[in-house]
Amino acid sequence: MPLKKPSGVPKLSKARKKNSEAAKKAIPQKKEDKNEYLLKALFYYDETMHRQYYLLRLETIAEFTSFAYEISVDAQIEKKDINITIMGLQTKMNYLPNIEPAKADVPYENLVGDYTVNVIKQDGCINSAVFNFNIYSKNIKLIKKFIPLKKNNRRFCEFEVAEQEFSFQPE
Repeated sequence: MPLKKPSGVPKLSKARKKNSEAAKKAIPQKKEDKNEYLLKALFYYDETMHRQYYLLRLETIAEFTSFAYEISVDAQIEKKDINITIMGLQTKMNYLPNIEPAKADVPYENLVGDYTVNVIKQDGCINSAVFNFNIYSKNIKLIKKFIPLKKNNRRFCEFEVAEQEFSFQPE
């Protein structure tokens, strides 16, 4: 029996694009608290660009052995709020496998004062912390950690100031 000749090109469904606004509005499913991510605030001096940055480094708690991953994020700053939406994991080109967590670095230059940092997962969970950034005294303080009021919201992210990883311009 011969095959039927196709009349046209078949239509493929389009993949749904992940969107940071949709993640903010989503209502998460009810689950237990589990720390999956760690957000570190630190100073970082880029020697190639000769610039001083505030760096928000998001890491997974789990360490990966076979592949090296990086976290894909969408970062937005609005007045005194910094929203970091976790979009997913991507593999990095790595010839020698290392045991390391997945990371994402979000640099900022002109942060002075108190900022609320919101880490948002795709399922709609939001964890927040308030940091005080002061470049003049070379100081970052974690003022408070909290979970915003939202149905089924849970803790999934820890926050810390990584003073041991600070780097400044050599004098």
